[in-house]
Amino acid sequence: MRRKFCAAVSFCMFLLMMGILLVYRMLYAQESASDKIYMQESALDKLYMQESASDKLYARESVSDNLYMQEDSPDKLYNKKDGPDSLYALSAVLMDADTGRILYEKEGETARPMASTTKVMTCILALENAPGDDYVIVSANAASQPEVKLNMREGEQYYLEDLLYSLMLKSHNDTAVAIAEHIGGSVEGFAKMMNEKAEEIGCRDTHFVTPNGLDAEDEGGTHHTTAADLALIMRYAIRNQTFVNITQTRDYSFSDLSGKRQFSVHNANALLDMTEGVLSGKTGFTGDAGYCYVCACRRGEKTFIVSLLGCGWPGHKSYKWKDTLALLEYGDENFRYQTFWKEPVLKKRQVGNGVEKGLFPGTPVYLKGEYTVSDDEKNQKVLMKNGDEIRIRVSLPKKLEAPVKKGQTIGEVSYWLEKEELLRIPLTAEKSIDRISYLWCADRVFHDFFH
Repeated sequence: MRRKFCAAVSFCMFLLMMGILLVYRMLYAQESASDKIYMQESALDKLYMQESASDKLYARESVSDNLYMQEDSPDKLYNKKDGPDSLYALSAVLMDADTGRILYEKEGETARPMASTTKVMTCILALENAPGDDYVIVSANAASQPEVKLNMREGEQYYLEDLLYSLMLKSHNDTAVAIAEHIGGSVEGFAKMMNEKAEEIGCRDTHFVTPNGLDAEDEGGTHHTTAADLALIMRYAIRNQTFVNITQTRDYSFSDLSGKRQFSVHNANALLDMTEGVLSGKTGFTGDAGYCYVCACRRGEKTFIVSLLGCGWPGHKSYKWKDTLALLEYGDENFRYQTFWKEPVLKKRQVGNGVEKGLFPGTPVYLKGEYTVSDDEKNQKVLMKNGDEIRIRVSLPKKLEAPVKKGQTIGEVSYWLEKEELLRIPLTAEKSIDRISYLWCADRVFHDFFH
């Protein structure tokens, strides 16, 4: 009798295990079918675009919110065709100083010589690498520089702070070399520091050879920059309040350390008397570069950077002022700060090999993600022009894989204005999803039938 009972139990267990295997195989068959369902879910899927084959990230366009999904390279410099009717400069950029976003550009990425606008970099490096009460000894090389110059003499000594006023107010070439040799040990050593700083700031096509901007060339190429890079350098420089104070000074007097020679310099930045809100500015001219100019100007809550290269040659010295005022007026009239937050619409994603309590094994399981955003993030503002559009990019894998834990990061939402990323927030799983397996099936069968 006991043998028959054991045989019956064994046979039942065999049937049970075969049932489990059958259920397990059915799950995969249903999963394959659910993939087809997933591909036919709704016409809304057409709004999703695959960002790249490697990471299979998807992005969605919300037509109702007037959002668009043109996937331009984040490194691309946007050409703004609408702007001032005409500019004299060969290259020009109007930049938002807060974000570094290009608001208008004319050949903004074209490499050109930049003359004495170079001295913005010379000044900021001096401020960052030496105290103002350092004394600078004038070398024969510094004293021999061409006009425009302070006419320093070899062996004289000056406070570094005094020479920075000479550098930025009157653009003295001998002063620039004396500062460079003091900070970098040599002109070549200082040029290396300039190029390293340019790369750190984010310049894409800038090469420094001299600290004063005179036309020159070395094994790395000609002394040059672009209007976009020059604007970035000024944007960086105005974060230093001492730099701003120096470049806003109208007149400055000083002497050499011996007190035997007295000097007075007057600021050559005429824009200080042409418009309000000028934070800083630097002029420049060489035969190759033509007239160049870079400035920062605050208009209400907006701060603009203007950079001009090749803005006329002798006989047209005033062109740079006309172009600068035209760009500042364009920026002031056409751009305003606006909040950009819109609630993203999140689409669910199927969880492969997933199973959820309360659902029959094999039923498709989905997650759509959730996010947390602060009031400060929702109230952020960005400088926008009428017609500018914010892109909301929802990045999620096409299909998630179980197991997934509640709170686990599964994707992200980012907000873009042209090439500028404004905000990025993570998407997390709103619930946990277990992974289907043979052991899970066995556990559920025993749980359901024996408890």
